[in-house]
This record gives sequence, structure tokens and C-alpha cells, in this order.
Amino acid sequence: MLPAEDLKLVVEKLDRQPNDLEQGIFLNLWSEHCSYRSSYPLLKNFKTDGENVIIGPGDDAAIVKFDDEYILSVAMESHNHPSYIDPYSGAATGVGGIVRDVISMGTKPVAVLAPFYLGPLDSDKNRWIFDNILEGAADYSETIKVAGIRGESYFDERYSGNPLVNVVCVGVGKKENMMTSVSKTAGNRFILFGSKTGRDGLGGAAFASADMSEDDTPARETIPGGDAELEKRVIDATLEIIEKKLVECCRDLGASGLTGASVEMAEKGGFGFNLIADDVPLLFDDLTLYEIMLSETQERMLAEIKPENVEVVMEIMRKHNVWAADVGYLIEEPVYRVNFKGKLEAELPIHFIVSGVPRCELPSEAPAKRPDVHVSKKPELPADMKTCVLNMLSSYNLASRKTVWEKFAKTTLPEVYGESGGDAGIIKVTDKKGVAMTCGCEPAVCLLDPYTGSVMTVLENAMNLAVKGASGLCLVDNLNFGNPNKPEQYWYLKQSVLGLSDAAKKLNIPVVGGNVSLYNESAEFDTAILPTPAIGVLGIVSFEKPIPSSFFKESDETILLIGTTKAELGGSEYYRAADMEDSGVVPTVPENYDKIVEAIAKACASGEVTSAHDISRGGIAKAFASMLTDVGAEVDLTALGIDRADDLLFSESPARAILTVKSTDKIADIMKDIPCIAIGKTVAGSSLKMKVGKEELAFTKAEIDEASASIEKAMKIGYKYE
Repeated sequence: MLPAEDLKLVVEKLDRQPNDLEQGIFLNLWSEHCSYRSSYPLLKNFKTDGENVIIGPGDDAAIVKFDDEYILSVAMESHNHPSYIDPYSGAATGVGGIVRDVISMGTKPVAVLAPFYLGPLDSDKNRWIFDNILEGAADYSETIKVAGIRGESYFDERYSGNPLVNVVCVGVGKKENMMTSVSKTAGNRFILFGSKTGRDGLGGAAFASADMSEDDTPARETIPGGDAELEKRVIDATLEIIEKKLVECCRDLGASGLTGASVEMAEKGGFGFNLIADDVPLLFDDLTLYEIMLSETQERMLAEIKPENVEVVMEIMRKHNVWAADVGYLIEEPVYRVNFKGKLEAELPIHFIVSGVPRCELPSEAPAKRPDVHVSKKPELPADMKTCVLNMLSSYNLASRKTVWEKFAKTTLPEVYGESGGDAGIIKVTDKKGVAMTCGCEPAVCLLDPYTGSVMTVLENAMNLAVKGASGLCLVDNLNFGNPNKPEQYWYLKQSVLGLSDAAKKLNIPVVGGNVSLYNESAEFDTAILPTPAIGVLGIVSFEKPIPSSFFKESDETILLIGTTKAELGGSEYYRAADMEDSGVVPTVPENYDKIVEAIAKACASGEVTSAHDISRGGIAKAFASMLTDVGAEVDLTALGIDRADDLLFSESPARAILTVKSTDKIADIMKDIPCIAIGKTVAGSSLKMKVGKEELAFTKAEIDEASASIEKAMKIGYKYE
């Protein structure tokens, strides 16, 4: 049960031996997943407030101001460990759980973003995992009518034994309906509603705070299963009781189930809680009290209701065909009591459950055999650069995501604005404004230099918004790392948090929430994942002027390259493909990157830019290949002053973008202090010509599409894995 040191602390506080249920409560609520016991000291580096932040970290979701009438909610979570055992259910319930976080705040979920990190698709098992993760997330989103609007799929062998399924959800609501999980008044009742409670997910919080091992992995049937049809009814019922002002506070049942929700809601308001476990609706009559209290059965919510409103709420639940029961009430005494079959089975000081966990920084040490990230060792220059470019475009991390997008984004809603597959997704909130959103990470650079990689992660996402004319409004994170008890892994976590924090502060983007997912290591493969501080970022866009497309739209326009290109390819996809991951100079982030982002956002909001695309993974070669439509481009890169074609084409120097404009006059004025150079023209026809030194590379769209179809081809192979 409880680790010896924790048990000793609990015994000293209680002045008695805790029973099995009480130990289970501490085991789960004091887990890293719930208490952030080793990460909390680091998370204090984040700036979490700002002029538009209404509710920051600590609730189910954050709330930020959209305008005087509307608010946005945003939350980010992971469902990593379950998705390795049962990828369909793991991904589905990952979507379901984060959606409930958003509705508990009184907002309607409108979009999910899903950054996935997986093993290479050369393996049957990895294809099976990827296919089922996509299907699970897509099917659940489609059923509950929430748009899958944006994602990332990144492949590396170190995710083979521990795939990462991260999900961001964004909600929209009116300020008057905003809800929190802070309890209000002693004597108020707590209504549990949604699914009946089963055994699925039992001890999930503790499971998520341990390494993946074949010996102690729970059976597939214990992984929480989702019921999207029920979730849709729960969404409608929750929003109705909130809109009718029947709810005092609300929370979904996630990690640690009924225990986690009831303890934290009561403690936040400064109250205790008296829980009657007999009244919990059960799937199985033989459930033990331990199972009832710590099950992580999905599609469940808990709401504080005034006694006089209980029957009205129950009637609404019956109307929506949702199970509901009165399971307890708030008490003045700050004690958590669990009653079952006429006996008091747990009695614990509630503040101690929540805040008594020992938190501290752990030993931190850079890896002894760190790559030399400042050397200039380079691969041999390819003899046939055109073939090299096409080969690079076929790598899994640069290939087209069209089939992935089509599978994930099954749901099309009228609120979804503009094109799919661009730098950022956009949801329309009013006729004049919408919310732009993006997500992702830079794991390869984080492995070499976690601080720089994390700065680049924030910068890359800010650039995705900037090319749509938006500035960062808020940021959420999901910190995916290995075992924090290993000094090297804790060092990656610590450096990454510093990088995220510094970049977010410089770009004036408050960090309003997130999740920590540690112990992502595989005994099966003897690997830890790449350090993966994935984030989601929101911004506000205006529809009063045209929003630039991520693809070429008009011929005979000037192509501008913004930012500085350097021959620094450490952590680049090109060096990884050349099996030189440990070589090369890590990119230098320009000191004025905040000014570059600001200028690009201003230019792209001006109505003067037709097309705009951030340059990131795969460099200039990938960016131009991605923009190609029935309109192409002819560019001359000679003026960039880089001799080697591979350095020039595949450099992943941050804070760069491609813009196309009819006239350069206004853009030149905006970019007066920012590196900006005209490098070519858009042309009629589906072709791309790039002059690199004395060589001119020519591609047709058909050649690029064929090279970029490697993910689609891999998934068509199928898999023999069950």
C-alpha cells in the first residue's frame, strides 16, 4: 500500500494506523499524478496571471476572457499509460475526460487538439496503436459533436513502449454561467451523476505514477472504457443545470474518482465532507468500498446543490436519461468521512489529505554522456539534392498528415472556420472574432538541450498563431517525462520548465494550467521517452480582414522570408534521418524573437498577406512543399548566404516564416526592424523551383505528394497485432 515514509507521516498525523481504504486515499491523492509532489516546486516558475486570465491553474480548466460577453475555457491532460494497453479506449476516454473538465466550468466544448507521440510505423504494434488511438479519439469526438481541429503526430522509437496521448479541449461560454470547483455552503448536498460506478480505472492515479512494466500493468479490461453517447447526455445535462443557476460548484470525476473530486471540492471551500457510499449507483452489486471510492469509471460528474434544488436537478437528470444520486453533504468540521453499511469507514483531516503530501525538488543532474551539441560535425553532402529532399519529405515526421487529419477530424461544425491542416485551427465565436489554437512540441531538440527545445516549443506555437494574425492569449502544458527519481530525468524536467517559463514570459503568454505525466518509461524496451513538454496555445483572431491561408492562393505575388536562417541543424529532422542525432549545433533562438512574433502577427492581421506559413520541422524545404497547391513558387535562396544546400534547405532555425503579398510597401514598414527579404514569386501551376547556390531544384506537386504519402502507405499495410 503506502510507501513506508508516507505511511509513517500519516500515522504520526492520525496518531493511529490507517485502514486499507484510508491508505488507498493517500496512495492515490499523494501520487505524482494528483499532487505534483516532485514537480510542484518547479511549476512555481510559471507566470500564471494576466489581464485576460479569470481563473488560472488549480481548477478543472482555466478561464480566460474572450470579450465582454464570452469566456474561453481550456485544459490539457494526458492518457498515456492506458493508451498503451488499450489505445482505442485510452484515447477515447482521454478526450472524454478533458471535455468534462471544460463543461464543469460552465462552458460548451467546441474543439479538441491532440498531440500524439508514438513509435515508428514500421512495427505492426505501433501501427495498431496509432490506428486505434486515432479511431478512439475521433469516434468519441464525433459522437459528442466536438470538432477535432488540430493535432501533432511525432514518431520516435523511444515512444514504442510508452506512447503519449495528450489532449487539449477548448470551450466557449458566457461569463454569467462561469463555474468553479470551490464549494460554497455547509449543508449543501452533492449529486453524483453520469455513469454507474464500476471497477474500470481502479487506482489509475497510482498507475500513472509508475513505470510501464509487463509485470504490473493492469489488465486491458480494467482500463476505463468510454461511453460517448452517455457523455453527450452528461454534457447537455451539466450545461442545463448550470445555465438554470442550480449549481454552486462542479467537477468531473477524473484521477482518484469520487474520492479525488469530493475531497478537493470540499477542501477548496474550507469545509469537510460526509459521504454516504451506499447511495453511489453501481454497475456491480459486489463492488467493495475501496473500489467504489477509487474507481475511475468515466462519464461521471459531481455537483454541489442547495437542498431545495436537489429534486429539480434530479428531474433534469431523468429527462436526459442520466443516472444521479445524492451521495453526501458539506460539513463545517474540516474532516473527510466515508460511511458505508452503517459504519464509519474513513475519517481523515481533509486539509492533510490535500496539502499534507511532502513536496520537494529531487536531485537533478545532466546526463553524464550528453551529446556535444556545440560541434559542427556534418553529414556528407548528398550528391542528388532533389532525391534527398523527396526522401526527407517521406520521413514519418515530415510526411503529409492528410489521412491522419481526415480520420481525426470527422466532425465538421459550423463554428469551424476556414481551411483544415493549416498552422492553427480556428473556431468562430462571434461574427467578428474567433479563437485560434495550436499545439505541439520539439522533442528532438529537448533531448539535446531541454531548455532551448522548450523555448522553441513555445516560440513555434506562437508562430503558428502569428501567421493567422493572432497573438498568444494563454498557454496550457502537458509535461511528459521519465522517472523523476532518476536525476537525469528530473534534470530534463527542470530545464524544460525553465525554458517554457522564460519563453512564455517573454512572449507575455500566461501559463494557465496543465498536467504532469511522469514515469513514462518502458521496461519492455528499456527506454525512457524523449523529454516531451507538449503545449497548447490560444489566440484571438479578427474576421474583419482576410486571414492568411497556410497555402499558396494567388500567383504573381512576392514571397517574403521573415527571420534569420543559420546552418545550425542539431536536433533537426535532417540530422536524425542521417543517424546523426547526437551531432550538430542546436539552433540559436534570436534574442528579439518576441518582436519577430509580434511583427508577423501584425502583418498577418493587416489584410495585406495572402498566404503565410511558419518554418519549423523540416526547414524551408518542408515549408514550401506544404504550401504548394495549383499555385506554385519560384524562389532564389542565394541571398541567404549559406553555402551548403542541405544546411540551407533543412535548417530548423526558429522564428521564421514565409509570407506572400501583392505589395511589399506596408509589410516593409511593419518589418523595418525585423529580418525580411524577398526571395521569389508565386506562379501559376503546381510546381516548385528553388535556386540553391548554382543548383536549381524543380519539383512537381505530384512528386511531392507521392513522397509525402509515407504515413498513408504505412497504415494501408495494416497490422497483425491484437
